[in-house]
Amino acid sequence: MRDEQAIETEATELLRTLIRNRCVNDGTAASGQETRSVSALEAYFNGAGVACERYTSEPGRESLVARIEGSDPKAPRLLLMGHTDVVPVSPEGWRRDPFGGELVDGVVWGRGAIDMLNLTTTMAVATRRLARDGFRPRGTLIYLAVADEEAGGTLGAGYLVDRRPEMVKADYVITESGGVPIPTRDGHVLGVTVGEKGANWRRLTVAGTPGHGSRPFRTDNALVTAAEVVRRIAAYQPKAHILDVWREYVKAMDLGPEVTQGLSDPARVLDTVRGMDNLALAREAHACTHTTFSPNVIHGGVKTNVIPDRIEIDVDIRALPGVTTEDVDAMVIEALGDLAPRVTIKQGRGQQGSLSSHDTPLVAAMERVTSRLMPGTRVVPKMTTGGTDAKFWRWQGVPAYGFGLQSLRIPYTEYPLMFHGHNERVDTESLKLSTMMWEALAREFLG
Repeated sequence: MRDEQAIETEATELLRTLIRNRCVNDGTAASGQETRSVSALEAYFNGAGVACERYTSEPGRESLVARIEGSDPKAPRLLLMGHTDVVPVSPEGWRRDPFGGELVDGVVWGRGAIDMLNLTTTMAVATRRLARDGFRPRGTLIYLAVADEEAGGTLGAGYLVDRRPEMVKADYVITESGGVPIPTRDGHVLGVTVGEKGANWRRLTVAGTPGHGSRPFRTDNALVTAAEVVRRIAAYQPKAHILDVWREYVKAMDLGPEVTQGLSDPARVLDTVRGMDNLALAREAHACTHTTFSPNVIHGGVKTNVIPDRIEIDVDIRALPGVTTEDVDAMVIEALGDLAPRVTIKQGRGQQGSLSSHDTPLVAAMERVTSRLMPGTRVVPKMTTGGTDAKFWRWQGVPAYGFGLQSLRIPYTEYPLMFHGHNERVDTESLKLSTMMWEALAREFLG
């Protein structure tokens, strides 16, 4: 118990440090400044016998690689990856300082507390504890703290995979999104994320004819046309597609035969989610069975008394695995209908979705370890509706997962609200459990 308390305290203090470093990534190259947290982590590893190297993609945009070398070159290499950047905040919506790292009644508050500085921290603590204990595994353990995940990862994980692949070469990768206990009649389910959708952002430019705002009758107002474009994009529903991983997840959730069948049938899933009272589950079910379209940003107009001739709409499109960028463009045109000739479509991100098999020795080891730390739980595969850096390895055929181990203190329904939302927080027991899980997993899997 004394050792567990020490683990909890160590992880808590490191997390508070990373939160206070305020590595806010707004998508610009100059933001993030993850070098602050890389310096903190390097100092944390100093003297523990962990070899560390820093990599800079842009000034201030640094990532850290630390490793415990294995003795057998043929043994599997495991990479534990966390990101150090966080998304911007709206402080007025928070009950506490989003960058204060406040510890209140066993809960740490702050931006990044669950996305994903909690896991970045606990992976580091487990790695340092293993090194200080003289852990000499057969397979190499790699700890990776990356920049830029919140803007797509090109200045972090993507940079390393492209420019320094030998430093992040692994047979298995674990990162964020998973391990939150969900209650069922047969015990708690722990999701291990095995796949994600592909981000396919599009900018739609609507053309019009400029004129004087005092004479609007029968004018070609680009904003009026854009309003209809937004309405059509928001209302568009492509055909549902049920992946095997979604079927397995729904079955494990024990939702009852009617809901289970409805969420597993492409012809019924949309009507099923429309009738669900559980809004969080309805949104997840819809997103995991459809390529989704969300018009989120609009630019245009020059002055109140000038009829606009150009409006730009940014649409966040998330494509299911198997859906190509060409498929996405065809869907956009279908959604626009007879307005398609009025709209220019510019491709932003064009990424494939990705999936890994869950039938691997690593997932089996996760199941054994978590069953000891949290008896009565089951590990089940799931897909995340957001994006993670796991994709860079999955695209190369390397199995990559999202996991962690959270306690029962914070209800599972709270987690979706905290990702990129207000009042992000994590309890210190979860920090302890995740740290113990990473350490036990490394010992069991890498030997």
